[in-house]
Amino acid sequence: MSRIALTALAFATAVFSTLAAAASPLAGDLTPIGPADWNRARAAHLLERAGFSGTPEDIDALARLTPAEAVRRLVRFDGVSAAALPPFDHSGVFDEGLDPFPASRPATTDQARASGEALGVAVKPGGNRRMQPVVNKFFYWLRASKLETDRVAYWWANRMLTSPRPLQEKMALFWHGHFATNEEKVRDYRKMLNQLQLFQTQGLGNFRTLLTGVAQDPAMLAFLDAGVNVKGAPNENFAREIMELFTMGVGNYSERDIREAARAFTGWNFEGVAFHIDQARHDDGIKEVLGHRGNYDGVQVIDLILDQPATPKFLAAKLYRHFVREDIDPALAAELGRRLKEANYEIAPFLEMLFLSHDFYAPESVATRIKSPVELVVSTYRKLGLAEVPGVPDFNETTAALGQRLMHPPTVAGWAQGRSWITPGLLLERGNFALDVALPDINYIPGDRYPAAQAGYEIRYVHERVRSGLDLTTATKPGGADGGMEMMAMSTMNGDRDEDFNTRFGSYRGWQMAVERVKPISRTVARLDLTGMVLNAGCSTPEEVVAYLERRFLSVSLDGATRNKLAAFLEKELGTRDMKATATYAEDSLRLLLHLLLSRPEYQLG
Repeated sequence: MSRIALTALAFATAVFSTLAAAASPLAGDLTPIGPADWNRARAAHLLERAGFSGTPEDIDALARLTPAEAVRRLVRFDGVSAAALPPFDHSGVFDEGLDPFPASRPATTDQARASGEALGVAVKPGGNRRMQPVVNKFFYWLRASKLETDRVAYWWANRMLTSPRPLQEKMALFWHGHFATNEEKVRDYRKMLNQLQLFQTQGLGNFRTLLTGVAQDPAMLAFLDAGVNVKGAPNENFAREIMELFTMGVGNYSERDIREAARAFTGWNFEGVAFHIDQARHDDGIKEVLGHRGNYDGVQVIDLILDQPATPKFLAAKLYRHFVREDIDPALAAELGRRLKEANYEIAPFLEMLFLSHDFYAPESVATRIKSPVELVVSTYRKLGLAEVPGVPDFNETTAALGQRLMHPPTVAGWAQGRSWITPGLLLERGNFALDVALPDINYIPGDRYPAAQAGYEIRYVHERVRSGLDLTTATKPGGADGGMEMMAMSTMNGDRDEDFNTRFGSYRGWQMAVERVKPISRTVARLDLTGMVLNAGCSTPEEVVAYLERRFLSVSLDGATRNKLAAFLEKELGTRDMKATATYAEDSLRLLLHLLLSRPEYQLG
């Protein structure tokens, strides 16, 4: 077994063995802590879980409050002014003719043949490739929506980094994984953005309001095929997921409940980015759902689901596992469910109770949660005190390599948590992220400006071939244009001129059109001053530097041997123990030290 594999195995074993240890007196105790129980370490733990961590100054500010005041500041925003964060800056890529967007390229060309127009583009009356502009427009929107969605993810990441109300964004991230939709199927950045804003505005509010909003949300309706859920032929996708994944969990409903509930949601669809009910497609007959009979619509079915005893228990346990710890006793889960139902599914008071509980600060809860990729990246930038998410390394590509790309959850179940975040390969990628922050790759080529490959051929080569004078069929042929291809038969050339469209060229042209209109992501690098950071903190020796960085970045203390090795490394790099004497040349050595520290297994825990 490789050294990396052994490290990952040892890391996972160490983390989860904590959960199997004898329970501490605080475990399971939901009574609130008092001012005498409050200290800086607990303030740091609260900010780590109810936000994305912070600088020493952020932690100190929380520690000066009482625990009740600190929790209310994070949950209720007491004493925090309304966030003056910029709205999303649209590129202006959507054209009215794009709605409704066809399901596929063949559907687009079929529509164009039947009506003479598709996507707002008329079919040419004659000439070569009559439908090429239509096909180009189809691929344009696929590319433009994808690129604009990447910009939405960057906008959101910057909110996570800079918002004075970090729990608002942390809850939006939780709901994004709970009510998971993927741009690749929704294929409309506007719908994805609107869903995100629903999570941001309603994520700490009433769960019934949020669940109803999600059920009527165009992104969710598109993702779970609402368009084919019609009277006489109900589609069970949403009815199944709302019971299995969103509210009750497996084993608390029957297949009949799903079929009947699906009838209640028939006709629910969208027009553009607005919810719409097609009454002609809605089944207004009597349904029998969860032991109740009536002429139910979708909202009434939601109310029936919320009245089920399994629902508050399921939701409360999921919130607990996300914010407190993976391990939850059945009796504790039942009590949490009772409290959530008693609070009428209001999320803010439920979280306030959790964050004030002794259980939240029990040894079993502190620094035992593996940070998700998004949390890892954003918390790193917050701890560094950055004012914006760098463009190098690319946020979307980095988090994707770590297993969590915003707006692209792998399934409707969202992302797996806990151990799934750590494998030998992913632990190596986390170390690479730390390296790219400390020593960014200046050769980075941004994918939003230079798409490398699509449909099996290199996009950039297509342009070179067209510029060299090749016909479109040859220029877009997979594998390149060698000498044999340049001597194409006359019959093929004639056939090429008579084609209605060239799909590969449409893909290539779609990228061109999208890159032309989508605003670029800023490609700044993090401007670090680790020398100033450690000297301003009063560090005078390598040991003090290591101790300071450990306090600033880690939730788990290093052992003495590791501290000594890191200090010895820094001393060797600097050539002296006198930190003040290194003020003019210490930066590179400190960045190497930071890379080593952030690559440690301990850094993965929060």
